[in-house]
Amino acid sequence: MKLLLLLGLPLLLVLLAAALPGCQGVVIPRCQLVRILRRNGLEGFVRRTVADWVCLAKHESSYNTRAVNRNTNGSRDYGIFQINSKYWCYDGQTPGASNGCRIACSKLLDDNIADDIKCAKLIAQQARGLTPWVAWKSRCRGKDLRPYVRGC
Repeated sequence: MKLLLLLGLPLLLVLLAAALPGCQGVVIPRCQLVRILRRNGLEGFVRRTVADWVCLAKHESSYNTRAVNRNTNGSRDYGIFQINSKYWCYDGQTPGASNGCRIACSKLLDDNIADDIKCAKLIAQQARGLTPWVAWKSRCRGKDLRPYVRGC
């Protein structure tokens, strides 16, 4: 019995650590993301398809809602769409930030991506497309994106 408890304790600790917020991101399955984006009016928004948005999310964050990446200018990109702290959200760490979406960057790291979508739509609307996202320009623009929505 003691041996079982000793062997089970490390596994239990690993499982508990994995369940704690902030320990790892929530990865939204591709087809679930397709449904969410369609429900939120992204099909045809700024003349782009949901496949464009799914491709963008895949190559920006690997569909991870808690992705954070540092940039060479000292800003950070947050969430599934990797929204930048210099221009779009406030993280309290980026000098001269403008917070165009009027949102705390930390709000872009939770499992509810409604606010991420709202901010991403504002960015895309102002840019008249998805060109602010480097990954979309290099990995998605001009490519056959049907596989990103196939089967969904």
